[in-house]
Amino acid sequence: MSSLDVERDYHALRAWVSGRMVFVELSDGRQIGFPAARFRRLSEASDTQLAEVLLRLDGTALRWESIDEDLTVRGIVEGHFQLPLPKAA
Repeated sequence: MSSLDVERDYHALRAWVSGRMVFVELSDGRQIGFPAARFRRLSEASDTQLAEVLLRLDGTALRWESIDEDLTVRGIVEGHFQLPLPKAA
């Protein structure tokens, strides 16, 4: 088995929202962010709903209770988004 065959585990230490951007701080020290517009339910959420992000499953998932949305940290890190990047105005 090569090292490429081993699935990486990504763990978030914290998650937060600034504007319409969702940010995650990973256990390896990286901070990554993505626009809420990349996910259908997040794009339709109010600012208050979007800010209610919680860490779940030992930091491997993000959860928004009020809009019933779950995202894996792995999927975010690997760039698995539902929607294309919004066009610049």
